[in-house]
Amino acid sequence: MKLALLASLIGAAAAFAPASTGGARATTSLNAEKSEAIPFLPYPENLKGYIGDVGFDPLRISDYVPMDYLREAELKHGRICMMAWLGFVAVDLGARIYPLPTE
Repeated sequence: MKLALLASLIGAAAAFAPASTGGARATTSLNAEKSEAIPFLPYPENLKGYIGDVGFDPLRISDYVPMDYLREAELKHGRICMMAWLGFVAVDLGARIYPLPTE
């Protein structure tokens, strides 16, 4: 029993040991630049040069819509969201617009 437990612990530890490459690496098309945010997807080329770029565009929307439009839309939706939150909190605290009926 102890031998089986020891063998399983050694096998589990060996799973995390670095693999030896043994020689030169082959270059393939799989060595393309990968996204920092989603490492299994290729890096979206249209995001280069923008502030906060970590390569997050999983649906590749930037391939079909200009990035300037996407940035403006994100700012607009963020501002609308902030105003909606403020309105929700104001009504929750009891703010009312008069002369609206209270029924």
